[in-house]
Amino acid sequence: MSQMVLGVLGGGQLGRMLALAAARLGVRTRLFDPDPEACGGQVAELVTGSFDDTEALARFCDGLTAATIEFENVPIAAMQFVSRSVPMNPNPGAVVACQDRAMERDVLCAAGFEVPESRLIASRAELEGACAELGLPSVLKARRLGYDGKGQFWIRHARDIEGAWEALGAVPVILDRGVSFNREISLLAVRDGSGRAVHYPPTENVHQNGILLTSCVPAIGINSRELDRAQSALCAMLDRSNYIGVLAVELFEVNGKLIANEMAPRVHNSGHWTMNSLGACQFENHVRAVLGLPVGEPLPLTGSMSAACMVNLIGSVPPLEQLLGAQGWHTHLYGKSPRAGRKLGHVNWCGPREQMESARGELLKLVKSHRGLDGCHV
Repeated sequence: MSQMVLGVLGGGQLGRMLALAAARLGVRTRLFDPDPEACGGQVAELVTGSFDDTEALARFCDGLTAATIEFENVPIAAMQFVSRSVPMNPNPGAVVACQDRAMERDVLCAAGFEVPESRLIASRAELEGACAELGLPSVLKARRLGYDGKGQFWIRHARDIEGAWEALGAVPVILDRGVSFNREISLLAVRDGSGRAVHYPPTENVHQNGILLTSCVPAIGINSRELDRAQSALCAMLDRSNYIGVLAVELFEVNGKLIANEMAPRVHNSGHWTMNSLGACQFENHVRAVLGLPVGEPLPLTGSMSAACMVNLIGSVPPLEQLLGAQGWHTHLYGKSPRAGRKLGHVNWCGPREQMESARGELLKLVKSHRGLDGCHV
């Protein structure tokens, strides 16, 4: 049998980690990215070109077994071009809804998720009216291209409306009622071509300045009926769109209820802990699904491996000898140059549940004691 070749639209750290997972299965990976210095190119073949360059895309497609994406804002036209040559998953129809917050909310609601109350906004006057209806605080969000807290403006007082409209009024926007949540939870599932879906344990997340800082499992104390409802809705969403690959949904826990905030049609930062846990990680399972291979069931976290935690390295990286010096820590660096607010790597920890908080605290102490290029603690 000839060697399979996986194509990935996007050459950042997620493409890099997909390529590393594919290599463990004997699969070669080819990435496509406009940036010739994309960090994924350090571990896999890299084709460069703009996403509207059909000649470059044709070179990318040549000899591929299947293709996927590493970020949700890949232009749909590029995905459609690739899909005419090789199987492309998740399919463009499933991804397009994730590129517009209004469409995304419709898909989440149709699947059975509860979502924050919101209003579509087309003018400053509509924004004022919606703030009066929903109450404050509320958050104005760009409908497209928002990630890691970008494209958002919190309106906590009436005097903030003018600044919010000046910041985002030039693009299509949606206003969400502010949600006072107890914690943030993410659900990850992977579905293969046979329609079989497997779920990873729900993950508890902590953000800092809009960027994910830590993800830990198990997320203890989630209402079992709410979790069943959310996982059923996630399965319904996968089936409705004939989705193949990993899909993540980010939720707020509000007084025991789970409210969906957004979804990501790709491998997800909050699933990086799976790289050093038991069973097939999210990257390997995504590769399997996209290539038409059966996905692996995540093994239960139990005994001496009953918990896992991930800490992002943002803006700067502590000395490597310190990161490598503690038992149970697994360091993953992306080969990216330091920059304030930039994800440069992550550290995973796996071990007994009773040791998780102390391990997480030790990791955070190290990360926060190391000053980034901007002179601020990260």
